[in-house]
Amino acid sequence: MTDTYLKAAARAGFEPMVVAAGEDGRKLAGLAGLAAKIGLRGRVYPLAMQARTHGPDDVEVAARTQQLIGQSVPRWHFNMLRDEPRNAAFDAAIRRAVTPGTHVLDIGAGSGLLSMMAARAGAGRVVACEENPAIADMARQIVATNGFAERVRVVTGNSTELDVESDLEGRADVIVSEIVSNNLLAEGVLKTLADAATRLLAPGGQMIPAGGDVMIALGSWSAAEEHRMTMVAGFDLGGFNALTQVPRNVAVSDATLTLQSDPAALLSFDFTGEAAREPHHGAATLVAQGGPIGGIVQWIRLQLDEVVDYENRPGPDAKSHWGAQYYPFDVPLELAAGTAVRVVGVHDGHQLLVWRENAGATELPSPSGEGLGVGL
Repeated sequence: MTDTYLKAAARAGFEPMVVAAGEDGRKLAGLAGLAAKIGLRGRVYPLAMQARTHGPDDVEVAARTQQLIGQSVPRWHFNMLRDEPRNAAFDAAIRRAVTPGTHVLDIGAGSGLLSMMAARAGAGRVVACEENPAIADMARQIVATNGFAERVRVVTGNSTELDVESDLEGRADVIVSEIVSNNLLAEGVLKTLADAATRLLAPGGQMIPAGGDVMIALGSWSAAEEHRMTMVAGFDLGGFNALTQVPRNVAVSDATLTLQSDPAALLSFDFTGEAAREPHHGAATLVAQGGPIGGIVQWIRLQLDEVVDYENRPGPDAKSHWGAQYYPFDVPLELAAGTAVRVVGVHDGHQLLVWRENAGATELPSPSGEGLGVGL
């Protein structure tokens, strides 16, 4: 009997088990754990909360449900909320956009931080849209704790499912979002913001951020060499390096990561209109500063408004919860200063792939769906 069959059988009989559990907190906690194992993700948090309601003083229920709820919240949320340069940049842009009475929509609201910034800046009403139910519930508590419950309303769900009238009570004057990833794209930002700009934003309204760039430079990351397989227990395991995941994530403040060319925008996006046709190509020419170059470094830049850009460009003093992405060459390039290197990027709206164009190539490679998965 296969694991797939067992999971299907468990899913088929799951709701009757929930009914049979009644108000037994431990049984409900156990079912929340089972839901996680058999792929019923949407049932995990509601059952965990039911278990807590019916077993408020049961320490076992508390422990089991805390583990399940914690697993549903990506760890990067915590680093993101402590990212002071990011927070300051968004706060400044929000203060410029919001006037008394402004109607604001916050997409991917998380803890409600940007929503509360908007309310503090004078927004008349804010709708905070967050699709993770555990995070949305906590955002409601945080908003109330900070005294903004009358002006900030948290809606659980995806912004693409929002109804303009019943959920928003009319289109928003300002839409603020922070749903970008290390490669800018992985959280579905293009389609989400295209829907928001064309369907949820009032005429003449403002998107924050208004656009974004995928930035690149030639570089080297010496610490990456420490993780390469060489001799192990007397055996040469160098061949295993061909299985290394690419790109590799690296902290922008890593002292062993160095840029060896001026940066360039490989791909640029306008968040204020319809999404670009997918998949999409971009290319840029980088000029080497000389010496051995290990690969291509990629990071992001956001145009928050006409005044402020936010960029997590790598450097020893850089501070960002977003990491840089490192695409190593198979063999470091020995390049004289002034040598031009053509770099190509292709994306499908979620995944990004970057490579060095072959010398003498005259056309960009075709972005087939199969090719996008290679090296990601």
